[in-house]
Amino acid sequence: MTHIKFTSVLLLLALTFSIIAFGQSSTNKATKNGFAVLELFTSEGCSSCPPADDLMGKIQNEYKDKPVYVLSYHVDYWDDLGWKDVFSNADYTKRQYEYAKWLKKEPIYTPQLIINGKSDYIGSKETPVRGGITKVLSKPALVNLKLSIQREKSGVVVHYKVSGNSKSTRLVLALVQKSVKSNVKRGENEGKLLSHYQIVRNLIFQKLAVGEKGTLNVYFPKNFDSRNAEIIGFIQDNNTGAILGAVKSGF
Repeated sequence: MTHIKFTSVLLLLALTFSIIAFGQSSTNKATKNGFAVLELFTSEGCSSCPPADDLMGKIQNEYKDKPVYVLSYHVDYWDDLGWKDVFSNADYTKRQYEYAKWLKKEPIYTPQLIINGKSDYIGSKETPVRGGITKVLSKPALVNLKLSIQREKSGVVVHYKVSGNSKSTRLVLALVQKSVKSNVKRGENEGKLLSHYQIVRNLIFQKLAVGEKGTLNVYFPKNFDSRNAEIIGFIQDNNTGAILGAVKSGF
């Protein structure tokens, strides 16, 4: 009789610890899978942009080992106002207008920051931006993305595999220059030495089928320092702009 009771107690304890362990595992998994994609729209011709650029550098350094991915897009609509930004690209202006449509927020401006494709912030306002990061890191990714990178002379070959996505999604690959300094000789930032972080130098879009895997070529632009670079990839909903999962890879 004593043996039966003792066995029952052991079974009850084992079950209790199993339930606790399962609960911890689920919580850890959700926390681990949380991510933040920060897309800053900036320009060397904008006097209010350097503080936002500096904040992105601060966040990049602070979260470098965590799933926080910073992307700085240099738009071109400041280029006719005294200083042409060497990193500017009309495609990045187009992307900002795309967000204006998704978020129903116009006019566009710099420095504008979009987090996970869902909410926008003034890029230089540190407290709200940090609050936005904390908020999205608490939510698990909805789509899983895996990347492997093969380096070549003129660029990289990216092998990707996606799971958990729908037909209305696309893969976005950003070739990023991690840090650059720039002397501005004219315009609103005349005479300043600006520090830039996580500059997007090439942006590739690939429409996805469900559970797709494939290969994409990402080419280096002229005078690109591939020793100080990485690839950031993420899955975006074409209809809403929401970013559903993200990952990065060096090469």
